Amino acid sequence: MALANRLRSGISLFKNISISDSISSARSSSPGSLIPALRDYATASSKNSVKVKVPLALVGESGNFASWLYIAAVKENSLEKIETDLSEMIEAMKTSPIFAQFTKDPSVPRGTRLAAIRDVCDQAKFSEFTKNFLSLLAENGKLKNIDVIVKKFMQLTTAHRGDVKVLVTTVMPLPPAEEKELRETLQEIIGEGKKVTVEQKIDPSIYGGLIVEFQQKVLDMSIRTRAQQMERLLREPVDFSNL
Repeated sequence: MALANRLRSGISLFKNISISDSISSARSSSPGSLIPALRDYATASSKNSVKVKVPLALVGESGNFASWLYIAAVKENSLEKIETDLSEMIEAMKTSPIFAQFTKDPSVPRGTRLAAIRDVCDQAKFSEFTKNFLSLLAENGKLKNIDVIVKKFMQLTTAHRGDVKVLVTTVMPLPPAEEKELRETLQEIIGEGKKVTVEQKIDPSIYGGLIVEFQQKVLDMSIRTRAQQMERLLREPVDFSNL
């Protein structure tokens, strides 16, 4: 019960959630030249004029790319196929360092990169929709960010299905009983009707406690963070006039 109690005690902290990319910085930065093309792509990809709501608010350039792809995919009713295509693309990059390097090498001429990507898509039997999207990235020099874009796109497809992926960081693997207790607690917090999937990450540098991340929210109950907060508190000057 100790793990669940620690998690419940930290729920109030969600009012002051820390998010890796601040919304304010995203608003102040340029969305990039490819965004208009993707916006048009999402709008014109289908005659379906129904507005599509993105299940998660993603920030940053890669988040924008993923969001426009999601909108277009839903309109085309091809979300699962595109998800499969992109998963295979990322897997190919993992198993072939040469291919991964090719996608990120800025010295590769644009025409060569575009032709190669279209050929890869044809050989892999990707959908025309996926091929066009990857071609847009290749043509505009954004293919180097494909792994981040796909990761954020997968966040949207997971949310679309009502699934919630939770990343739990600890100093050592949780025992099965504690993992079960944690999953049940998270299910209670997130609510019924959604499937909670817990992914464990081991990081000895947090010293103890745990860090829980889901839906762009971070609940940090690690000893490392508590120690840093205590250090900042001790460094603050003391106002003796109030004593």
